[in-house]
Amino acid sequence: MHIIKDNLTGPEIRALLETHFAGMLASSPPGSCHFLDFEGLNAPDVTFWSIWDGDSLAGCGALKELEADHGEIKSMRTHADHLRKGAGAMMLTHIISEAREREYRRLCLETGSSEAFVPALALYEAHGFQICPPFANYVEDPFSRFMTLAI
Repeated sequence: MHIIKDNLTGPEIRALLETHFAGMLASSPPGSCHFLDFEGLNAPDVTFWSIWDGDSLAGCGALKELEADHGEIKSMRTHADHLRKGAGAMMLTHIISEAREREYRRLCLETGSSEAFVPALALYEAHGFQICPPFANYVEDPFSRFMTLAI
């Protein structure tokens, strides 16, 4: 598998992100969904990557700069055809590595709390993320879990 910086114009990535958006809305109330839409993922403070297994899109992920030393993981998603094949772990490792290169001191994320998010929570915990209070502009929400990793 290989990871590339992605400009979100390809049909495969657009379809995966549409699936991601729909999945977030199906798993949490709209007011508790904090995903970035296409415009948000194209913002100057966001870097977006896709991961490919040959010519097959395996997943995606993004890193948003919150402050000069603080980043947030956004839009981590594995394509259904590539679940449990290591794409999510590879993307997460890539994002953590990028955060270290940028000399961030802290990397955070917000994810859901329902059963649908159990695999994501396990992945983040396996990579050292710990539950934390809301960060940035987030507020306490029973449908959200906030996690952080000291870099």
